Amino acid sequence: MKKGFYTIMSAQFFSSLADNALLVGAIELLKSTNAPAWQVPALAPMFALFYVLLAPLVGAFADAAPKGRVMFISNSIKVVGCLMMLFGGHPLLAYAIVGLGAAAYSPAKYGILTELLPPSQLVKANGWIEGLTVGSIILGVLLGGQLVGQRLSGMLLGFDLPLMDTGIDTAPEAAIASMILLYIIAALFNLRIPRTDTELQPMSIKPLELVRDFMLCNSRLWSDKLGQISLASTTLVWGVSGNLRVIVFPWAAVALGYSTTQAASLAGVVVIGTAVSAVVASMVMRLDKATNLIPLGILMGFLMLGLNYITSLAVAIPFLVILGATVGYLVVPMNALLQHRGHNLMGAGRSIAVQNFNEQACILGLGAAYTALTKFGMSAFGAITIFGLVVAGVMWLILRWHQRNCIVHRDEVERLLALARTDKH
Repeated sequence: MKKGFYTIMSAQFFSSLADNALLVGAIELLKSTNAPAWQVPALAPMFALFYVLLAPLVGAFADAAPKGRVMFISNSIKVVGCLMMLFGGHPLLAYAIVGLGAAAYSPAKYGILTELLPPSQLVKANGWIEGLTVGSIILGVLLGGQLVGQRLSGMLLGFDLPLMDTGIDTAPEAAIASMILLYIIAALFNLRIPRTDTELQPMSIKPLELVRDFMLCNSRLWSDKLGQISLASTTLVWGVSGNLRVIVFPWAAVALGYSTTQAASLAGVVVIGTAVSAVVASMVMRLDKATNLIPLGILMGFLMLGLNYITSLAVAIPFLVILGATVGYLVVPMNALLQHRGHNLMGAGRSIAVQNFNEQACILGLGAAYTALTKFGMSAFGAITIFGLVVAGVMWLILRWHQRNCIVHRDEVERLLALARTDKH
């Protein structure tokens, strides 16, 4: 791997670490202020909001400026969201601003991989990035859980700045304030990301032109016989898992009687299997074999249903590790295939923005539906049942779709798979 790849990994680790610790802090902040129960699951769709609304802008912006600079600006926006949450802004609105920073960050983070590395290294690079991201999710959720716990929050609240009243008086506020430091560390790594030789693409300042360009890119990727399959798969998996990361907190409370801190530890277990399987997939899977893993998505859907029958920690831990492993082993090769097709069709930043738009729209739609159902009394068990059946059913339809492509459009599919094996751009 090139030297700049490790700088990208470091920046991604600290930024993602802060994102996930902040989620736990926001959940505890809502609980401590006796916010309505539906506001906790609303955090996931609020984070996804700007991914959807600004998709035409952030992809073009990522291709129009050096990607290290884009990532630096994005982390600065996340700091603004933290400050809003600390000093009177509603947690849902403030978390949406953090999501705005993440929406701008993602096309640059993944887009630079296709500029820096050849297709032959994309699966491996994605495995390391996803594995590191999952590791940061584990540590972030665990860190957030500990920061809102009595021990660490007491230590943080014990610090006093001379001649200054920060107004930080509660455990979740202390945890949220700590995230600012992590975002600053990530921003410093952003400044060290190398500039690639890829030519920058001018960004139109006319909103209608940006929307037309984005819709064209979206249509182009959905029309591609490999792009459409990888995009559909990653959209569904991330749409469901993005909401499950929040649902696990009320599920752990009902199934195991866990507090926020204890549930955060359990949520970290979910992604251990994802991290390990992501690294394994990066070493053994080839780009042109990614579509062979679609049946794994069907299995993942049925495994989700098993959560409703877990009543002990001894069963929960290995089960959640296995569930996470199915996610990692499927998503890493699919992500790499999607990035490869997107880079060839429209450019790195735009293709990642299209991917984010579809995935986050799925998170937004499913999260909004679950939030509404929660407001009318739906339990975490009911949500998990719905999500599991949706994943299994839709992944089966995607499998049938790909099988039909291989029959009806055989020559085109074989040509694209050959390109994935041999392209050395």
